[in-house]
Amino acid sequence: MAWGNMMSYFSLPNFRAIFQVFAFWGLHGSVAMDNGQNWSMNFWGLVEGRVRQAGMQTHTIKSHGAKIARDHLHDWLILLLLVVIEVILFVIHPFYRFVGKDMMTDLKYPLKGNTVPVWTVPGLYLFDIQLYAVLLPVAVFLLVYIRRKDVYDLHHSILGLLFSVLITAVITDAIKNALGWPRPDFFWRCFPDGKELFDRWGNVICHGKGSDVKEGHKSFPSGHTSWSFAGLGFLSLYLSGKIKAFDRKGHVAKLCIVFLPLLAASLVAISRVDDYWHHWQDVFAGGLLGLIVAAFCYAQFFPPPYNDDGWGPYAYFQALEESRANTNAGQSMNALNSQPMNALVVSQQGRQNGDDLAPLEELESGRM
Repeated sequence: MAWGNMMSYFSLPNFRAIFQVFAFWGLHGSVAMDNGQNWSMNFWGLVEGRVRQAGMQTHTIKSHGAKIARDHLHDWLILLLLVVIEVILFVIHPFYRFVGKDMMTDLKYPLKGNTVPVWTVPGLYLFDIQLYAVLLPVAVFLLVYIRRKDVYDLHHSILGLLFSVLITAVITDAIKNALGWPRPDFFWRCFPDGKELFDRWGNVICHGKGSDVKEGHKSFPSGHTSWSFAGLGFLSLYLSGKIKAFDRKGHVAKLCIVFLPLLAASLVAISRVDDYWHHWQDVFAGGLLGLIVAAFCYAQFFPPPYNDDGWGPYAYFQALEESRANTNAGQSMNALNSQPMNALVVSQQGRQNGDDLAPLEELESGRM
């Protein structure tokens, strides 16, 4: 069977076709070289295009990382600007709001430490960005990248997460400094020895540690809560898109994965009230603020989780469209390049057939 298939390639029609191609190449090869339409050049250009096309499907850090970084250079510069603003907001003193004696009734809760410590990114202690709100989502993004090899997803998820956390941090600390609302344990920050002292207008005259008094005027909104919901809320949206939680198939178990980061953020918020560092209004506003910012930042890079394309970033689908467009353009160009060759081959055959029929035409016209 295999021998018969192989022998079919050496049949007379195939030899005739091969001979015609080589005859065309011998007659018109020099013209094709002059016009830059060398068959070999077209062939290898097509091969290189196929390789590039196949490479675009992976979108790795090595193949596309530098291009994506250049395209979003201004976004990273804005992130650095947000970092500078956050440093300024952390250094300046908040507004020292009037705190009268009659207000102290709700501000005498004990001064405690943090149940959830302020774990900070090394070298960025001033920013109070918790590791669990940043590094945990980044670890998930890296795992997804290892599996899918999509640098668009990795870059945009990290960039969106950092924007979510930093924008939330700037808004939170700006409100803290502008409002200067006292914490529930403000009394013991202001009067660590328990001896009250007020001026003639009834405002407190604190003799506690300066840093404690400064921190005591930063109750609203809760920073731990807003940052937690900004980072973990972004992660929740990311996971809901990746696992297609809203695919209308009724797999409620997927929601458990979506709610898990939100549960962790809620427990952080509750710990702030239990430690008497915040009023319940502080954590409620902080959580709402973090979720809103996370939703806006996520929407800049990803379709809604309930969308059919919610599992990937916008840039990924744009790259696929560009890849398909380049492929179609290459196929059209190859088709156009092959048309002159076919026409010339046909014309050669036509002339040969015409030569064979010339005596018949002359006989019919009476010249023979």
